[in-house]
Amino acid sequence: MDKKTQKKPTESPEKGRILSKPRIFFGLTFILLSAVLALSFVSYLMNWKADQSQAGTMLDKSIKSSNIFGKVGDWLGNIFIFESIGIASFIIAFLFLVVGTLILKKKIFKPWKTIGHSLFFICWLPIFMGALTKGQGVLGGVYGYQIMDYLNSIIGAVGLWTVLAASILLYFILEFNLRPSSIKAKLDKINENTIGKVKSMMPDSNDDFEADEELKEEAEEAEEETLSRVTVSDVANKPVTTPVNTMKEPEPVSAPKGFPEVPVSNEIETITTPNHTSFEAEPRDVSQQVSLNLSTKPIVPVSSPEEAFDIRPSAPSPAVTTAPARENIKFNVEVAQVVDVLDDSDKKSQELVEKHGLYDHKLDLANFQMPPVDLLKDYGNEEISINKEELEENKNKIVGLLKNFNVGIAEIKATIGPTVTLYEIVPEAGIRVAAIKKLQDDIALNLSALGIRIIAPMPGKGTIGIEVPRKNPTMVSMRSVIASQKFQNTDMDLPVVFGKTISNEIFMADLSKMPHLLMAGATGQGKSVGINAILTSLLYKKHPSELKFVMVDPKKVELSLYSKIERHYLAKLPDAEEAIITDTNKVINTLNSLCIEMDTRYDLLKNAFCKNLKEYNKKFTERKLNPENGHRYLPYIVLVVDEFADLIMTAGKEVELPIARLAQLARAVGIHLIVATQRPSVNVITGMIKANFPARAAFRVISSVDSRTILDSPGADQLIGKGDMLYFNGNEILRLQCAFVDTPEVERLAEFIGEQKGYSSALLLPEYVSEDSTSTVGAFDPNEKDALFEEAARIIVSTQQGSTSMLQRQLKLGYNRAGRIMDQLEASGIVGGFNGAKAREVLISDLHSLEQFLEDLRS
Repeated sequence: MDKKTQKKPTESPEKGRILSKPRIFFGLTFILLSAVLALSFVSYLMNWKADQSQAGTMLDKSIKSSNIFGKVGDWLGNIFIFESIGIASFIIAFLFLVVGTLILKKKIFKPWKTIGHSLFFICWLPIFMGALTKGQGVLGGVYGYQIMDYLNSIIGAVGLWTVLAASILLYFILEFNLRPSSIKAKLDKINENTIGKVKSMMPDSNDDFEADEELKEEAEEAEEETLSRVTVSDVANKPVTTPVNTMKEPEPVSAPKGFPEVPVSNEIETITTPNHTSFEAEPRDVSQQVSLNLSTKPIVPVSSPEEAFDIRPSAPSPAVTTAPARENIKFNVEVAQVVDVLDDSDKKSQELVEKHGLYDHKLDLANFQMPPVDLLKDYGNEEISINKEELEENKNKIVGLLKNFNVGIAEIKATIGPTVTLYEIVPEAGIRVAAIKKLQDDIALNLSALGIRIIAPMPGKGTIGIEVPRKNPTMVSMRSVIASQKFQNTDMDLPVVFGKTISNEIFMADLSKMPHLLMAGATGQGKSVGINAILTSLLYKKHPSELKFVMVDPKKVELSLYSKIERHYLAKLPDAEEAIITDTNKVINTLNSLCIEMDTRYDLLKNAFCKNLKEYNKKFTERKLNPENGHRYLPYIVLVVDEFADLIMTAGKEVELPIARLAQLARAVGIHLIVATQRPSVNVITGMIKANFPARAAFRVISSVDSRTILDSPGADQLIGKGDMLYFNGNEILRLQCAFVDTPEVERLAEFIGEQKGYSSALLLPEYVSEDSTSTVGAFDPNEKDALFEEAARIIVSTQQGSTSMLQRQLKLGYNRAGRIMDQLEASGIVGGFNGAKAREVLISDLHSLEQFLEDLRS
C-alpha cells in the first residue's frame, strides 16, 4: 500500500477518557462548592446572631456551632452575608454552579446572559434590602446598608426609592421587551391565534370549493392564452421563457427549407442558450446562460440570430398539468413583459443616442474657453535651495539639546520643504516619547526659531518629527501648482489644489469627497488667500454648466471680485439684485432656498433610481431620463461663507440650522460647503457644525484652545503665518504651504471669464418664503387666475396633497409659476396656508365638490 494512502491511526477511546477526567473533577468540584455555599448561607440565616459571635473562634474547641457546616459555615456566612452583600450571596453560589456546568459542557445556562443578570442583582439587591429593612438584620449586608445610607443622605428617602424603582423598571423593560409596540404585537398575535382556532372549529363551507374551481379555471385560461401566443414565427422575434422544471422533452423538429439534414446523434448534447429577452449574436454574460440537456434529438444549425427559432415543449394535457405549473407559466409571462418594457426603454435611449448623440451639457456655452495659465503671475524660479550649513547647525543643536536632557538619538534625517524643514529622529531604546514632547519650548529657544512643532510619533513611521521654520522660505505661487501635470491630468470631480507639502509635493484634494471644508485662522494669516486659491483651482477645471457658486461675504470686500462671473458661475435668489450676498436676512433665505433645492434634487435622484449626482448626470447624458418628467442636468453647487462668526453673531440659530442640515444631507446631491471664520471658538464652531465638517484647514491661530477647537489637537498656534497651514482630512494632520494668488491675478481671471458669452442670468435658486413673513396672498380675482389654475386644482384635490413641487412635476412648470398658482389656490380657499416643510392642507375633499366650486367661480 502507498504511504500516501495509508490512514492515520485513530486516537484510542482510552486517551479521550483520560483527558476528560480533569474536566469532570473540576466541574464536580465547582458544583459541590456551590452546594456548600448555599447550605452554609441558609444555615447561617436561620441562626445568624449566634453564628456571627462564633465566626472568629474557629480554633476554640469548647465553642460549638449550630451551622450545618460548623465553624467553616459560620465563617462563610459572616464573610459573604453579614460583611458583604447580604442575601445576594446566594447569587455567588449560583455562579459556582454555572461555572461547574460549563466545565462539564452541559449547556443548562446561557453564560454571558446569566453573568450579566447576576451582576445586576449583586449590585442592586443589597441596596434594595437595605432600604427595605432600614439597615436592620443581615439581608442587605454591610454593602447594602452603607450605599443605602449614603444615597439617603444625598437624595433623601423619596429619591432613593425612585432610583430603586427606576432601576427595577428598566431591568424588566430591557429583559422582557416591554415596549408598547412589542406588547401590541404580542396581543395581535394572540388574537390571530384565537381567531384561527375559532375558524378551525367552524363547519366547512362550499366557499373553498368554489374558490378552487375559480382558481383552476383562471389557470387553464392563462395557460391556453400563453400557449396560443407561442408560435414559431413569434419566437424568432421575442421568445417566451418557460420554467425548466415544467418543460417536457421537445418533439423532433425538421430542419427549415434550405438547410441540410443532420443525422441523429446518440450522445447527449448540451445546447447553451443566453437567458435574454431577445436573441443576440454573443451572450452578454456566461453566468446568465441556461443549459438544456437533450438526448437523441436532431441539432439544427442556425445561420443568424434572426433566423433562430424555439423548440417549445408539446402542450401538456389538462389532466396531468397541475395548478402550480400554470401559476409558474403565468408568472414567467408577466416577468417577461416587465423585462420587455425595460428593454424597450433601453432601446429607446440607445436610438436617441445613435440619432442625436450623448447629451452635451456644454452646448449652451459651446465656445466657452477655459482660462489659460498665463493669467497668473510668474514669480520666477521656485526651486528650493538647500543650505547645508543651516541644516548641520540645526542638527547639532537638536542632538546636543536632547543629549543634555539625557535623550539619546540613534538616527536623524532632514526633509526640506518650502517653508519648514522636518527633522525626523529615531530615539534610542528606552526613551519615552512624552519626554521629547515636553522639550518643545526648549528646542525653540535653542534654535532661535518661531513655531517649532513636534509630531510624536509620526503616523505610519517609527520616528519623531520636529518641524523647524527655514530662515529663507520659498514662495509657492498659484501658477506653479495650476500648471503642474498632477493638476492638469487629474480626474477628480471637484479638484482643489492647496499648495505644497513639507516634502515639496503638490497637494490636491477632491471637494466632492471631503465633502465640506471648515477653515479658520487669525486675521492676516492667509485665510482669504486660501479661499481664493480654492476658487481659482475650481474655475480652472470646471465648465460653467458643471459648477455654480453661492457666495456669502459679510465683509463685503473679499469676494466682490467674483461679481464679474455672475452669468457664468454664480447662483442667487430670483429677487436678488446681486449674486454675492452681504445682507444677513438674505443669507438666511438663501440657505433655506438651498435646502429646498437639496430636497428637490433628492426627489429627482429617487425617481431616477440613482444614489449620487454623478450617477444621475451620467444617466441624463445617456438620455435615459426624460426631461418632460422634470429631469435636468444638475451642476455642482459650492456654498462659500467667508466670515461665519459674523453670521452667528447676527442670526444665530437661523443660520446654524440650515448650515447643519446642508452639511448632513447635501453631499449626495452635489451641494458642498466651504465655511471660513476668524474666530474658531466653541460658540461659533459648535458641536453640530464640527460633526459634519470632517475636512478642516487651519491657518495660524492665537492660542492652543482655538487650535483644539478647529483641529481637535494643538499645533495651529505654532504656525508661522503667511499661508502656513495644517490640513486635517479626518485621519491625519498635514502641514502645507498654501499657494499664493494675489488680487490682480483674481481680477484678470474674473475679467477673462466675464468677457465671454454667458447665460442670460445667474442660476436661479428656488424661492423661499419665511414663516414669520407676512403673507402676500391677497383677495382672489377670478379674471386674473392662471390658465392652468383649474387643472392644478383638480390635481391637488385628486391627490389630496398641496405641494408646489408636485405641481412642478405634474404640469411641467417652473418654481415661480407653480408658486403663483399655489397662492391663487390658497386665496380661493382650495388649499390652506403655508405650513413650513409639510404639504398644505387641502380644504376640498372630492372632485365633485371641486367642480361645483369652480362653476361658482366662473359665474
